[in-house]
Amino acid sequence: MVTVSPKRLLHILIHGRSDEPPKTRARVVLRWARIAVLVMAGLVTLQSVLLVAGAWRDDLAIRHNMGVAQAEVLSAGPRRSTIEFVTPERVTYRPELGVLYPSHLSTGMRIYVEYNKNDPNLVRVQHRNAGLAIIPAGSIAVVGWLVATVLLVALAVLDRWLDRRAATGSEPGRPAS
Repeated sequence: MVTVSPKRLLHILIHGRSDEPPKTRARVVLRWARIAVLVMAGLVTLQSVLLVAGAWRDDLAIRHNMGVAQAEVLSAGPRRSTIEFVTPERVTYRPELGVLYPSHLSTGMRIYVEYNKNDPNLVRVQHRNAGLAIIPAGSIAVVGWLVATVLLVALAVLDRWLDRRAATGSEPGRPAS
């Protein structure tokens, strides 16, 4: 069995088995497929980072001008829960986008919420913060990279198959001699 260093394996997964630029249509498509997989994995990672950064930004906005109120949960779900609360000024709010960090809420519950006094639509369940967004966002990034790794391995296997075909002189996209 031939051992391959991690650095060489990474090079194969990203650039392919050859250091030469691709000469056939199949090799060009293979190279662009690798690039597409890496770009998509990068975008999924960026999306995860932005998700956490956005949650922290919202938390800072709430903390900067915080109001606290008792709220009633009107509808509850794992990703979105709608609430209604009354501010000390006796103004009733039903935030359009629901409440931040809505896990473990049930319809009819009475909870305390923290909201931004300047923007009462920005509201979170009391004592919950952006730290709760790290695990879901990190999980999305990890799954994205696992899928990318599987796709890159499949493309490396296809590259090896093309090498074998080229050795026999029947590589697709290459004119017959």
